[in-house]
Amino acid sequence: MACSRLGLLRSVLSFTRSPLLPACTRVPPLLQHRCPHPDVPPPCYARHYATKKSKAKAKGQTGKVSINAALVEDIISLEEVKEDMATVLETLKDDFSRNLGIRTSAGALDHITVTTKDGKFPLNQLGQISMKSPQLIVVNMTSYPEATAAAVRSLQESSMKLNPEVEGSIIRVPIPKVTREHRENLAKLAKQFSNKAKESVRRVRTNALTHVKKVKEGVSEDTIRLIEKQVQQMADSHTADIDKQLATKTKELLG
Repeated sequence: MACSRLGLLRSVLSFTRSPLLPACTRVPPLLQHRCPHPDVPPPCYARHYATKKSKAKAKGQTGKVSINAALVEDIISLEEVKEDMATVLETLKDDFSRNLGIRTSAGALDHITVTTKDGKFPLNQLGQISMKSPQLIVVNMTSYPEATAAAVRSLQESSMKLNPEVEGSIIRVPIPKVTREHRENLAKLAKQFSNKAKESVRRVRTNALTHVKKVKEGVSEDTIRLIEKQVQQMADSHTADIDKQLATKTKELLG
């Protein structure tokens, strides 16, 4: 009986040690990496980490919001806010066009505002402006001679750095030559105009947010936050447009 059991045990051992079956065949799947086949290299495990660049990119991405203006018109008019900011941008473009042109024409003085005892008037409504030469503009104040002194003062105080000469009711305005220094001064002035425009946009944004805070009673906090983000988004967009206008004008002035 003992001999038969010993023979059975030997047959079992010879079967489990058979070269036809690898030693790790019976190893549970989760532990197979601990018992690799001799002819197969062990698997290579790699863990991928986010780079600093990808993290910074993800951090800088902010979701844009878009609110239906009609749904919040009882709280604030987003269209009016947008129009006010757009007006600032248009005013900047107008200032650039009127005050910072390299080429001079008779229309360059149209924007000059003259303060008289009867009020403020554009120079071209008080006098006849003509171009006598590329370096000389003449303003004939015969129709309103009493405003001649005020017109001269407005020309002197304008951003164009003019030095008018008076002969009776005729104002002669010599135009400075376009030197490199003059171009650089105009570029500095363009920067001042753009900074002023940015301040105006911030003022519109601040007034809008202040208004929202006053009427937020009864309005959900989520709605208030969305409105604030929308207003800030509009301000950022117009500020970016101001920077673009400045870059274009500076390149034009400096050549």
